[in-house]
Amino acid sequence: MSVVSDGTAGTPGRDRHADRGQATIELALCLPLVCLMLLGVVQVAVVVRDQLLVQHAAREAARAASVSASSAAAAAQVTSAIVDHASVAVSIAANRVTVVVSRTTHTDVPLIGALLPDVVLTARASMAREPP
Repeated sequence: MSVVSDGTAGTPGRDRHADRGQATIELALCLPLVCLMLLGVVQVAVVVRDQLLVQHAAREAARAASVSASSAAAAAQVTSAIVDHASVAVSIAANRVTVVVSRTTHTDVPLIGALLPDVVLTARASMAREPP
């Protein structure tokens, strides 16, 4: 005949309910760290989104500058429509227009933004110049 035991009946000085609430305490201790990590992921997503906007603005500004008679004005107008507070530099070579768009993204997600410096995002795009 075999006897099945849960392992606690024969242990002297061990209470069956001593581990009750341990998972709650562990969660309470780890929760701030998990929240900081989630906020860090949100901040990275915001910076990536802004980088994509800056790249899109550079492409669109290069296209507008390549087909316009006033390249710098066209590039600045297109960039301001896509991205706020960005600086635009247009350089025209023989048959090529190059546009560089720069923007400073503020890290302002709560708790994480104070730990990280602001990020300067830059994108460059070139296109062949077409006659207006």
